[in-house]
Amino acid sequence: MVGAPLLTVSVSPHVKSGESVEKIMWTVVACLLPPLILSIFIFGIQTLIITAISVASCVAAEALSQRLLHRPITIKDGSAAITGLLLAYVIPPGVPYWIPILGAVMAIYVAKHLLGGIGFNIFNPALIGRAFLMATFPVAMTSAWLPPIRDAAVFKYMGSGIDAVSTATPLYVLKHYGASALMEKFGSMSTIYGDFFVGWRPGCIGETSALLLLIGGLFLMYKRYITWHIPVSVIVSVAFFTWVFGGERLFMGNPLLAILSGGVFLGAFFMATDYVTSPSQVPAKLIFGAGIGALTVLIRLKGGYPEGVCYAILLMNPLVPALEGWFRPKRFAPQKGA
Repeated sequence: MVGAPLLTVSVSPHVKSGESVEKIMWTVVACLLPPLILSIFIFGIQTLIITAISVASCVAAEALSQRLLHRPITIKDGSAAITGLLLAYVIPPGVPYWIPILGAVMAIYVAKHLLGGIGFNIFNPALIGRAFLMATFPVAMTSAWLPPIRDAAVFKYMGSGIDAVSTATPLYVLKHYGASALMEKFGSMSTIYGDFFVGWRPGCIGETSALLLLIGGLFLMYKRYITWHIPVSVIVSVAFFTWVFGGERLFMGNPLLAILSGGVFLGAFFMATDYVTSPSQVPAKLIFGAGIGALTVLIRLKGGYPEGVCYAILLMNPLVPALEGWFRPKRFAPQKGA
């Protein structure tokens, strides 16, 4: 019919939204910037250099990988920038400059593009990069912690035989020396709660401030880019299993201390919720998050590393297809032959 409006015919489901992949990705990047700014203030300009190298390396690796594999160049969509930020956020601030470059190659080329590119990777690329660095350069990845600048003078003297780990993370002190050493190093429990929540503690570049990570995660929930199911189930399960199995030596059965001492908030809000490597159904999300929390506590208490968030997420990633299959939505169409 002349003058009739043009109609778009496409395969269902039909969803109309003003959002785009680029907008979502760059919004996540914006939510990740406040922890970086605080980290620069706490640890110094070194954190900005490491982060810039990581982001630039991931973007370059993305472009080179797509060119080598004869795929369209999509570095403007922000996915490589997010991987670079997250990779930098899970490594110590004092590592050599070549560390994030190698991690970027592993994260982008191997964990992402050799598995099919964006939307096809099984594992979280940034965490694969970190796991690779931990396996190949364990000394560099476990001895480059920096104390907060305001406490640099205080951290020179520890006493009680823990001088050699004066810039160790809280989880390291808890695992190897116990809760009494943690309080000797960081002050009273009330001081520990406040400092750890804000971010005044040694740790990876982007994991220290639970406050800013929580604000960023809540904003993503407000925008409906993520839902509450995975973050809440991760945090609650870490707290619960720590309360049940933590014991007096490590966490004093203290759930709050457990979720503030490591990378729980970063993992829960910004890594476990990755669209490609996390489930989409609500029951599957809850089980996925609870599994991450349980494995995190298991690795912390029984494993060789003091932190377990990275490996817990990577161990749960391959289970996502099974979880999606178990909780597949009911079909409305009648069965064939009915």
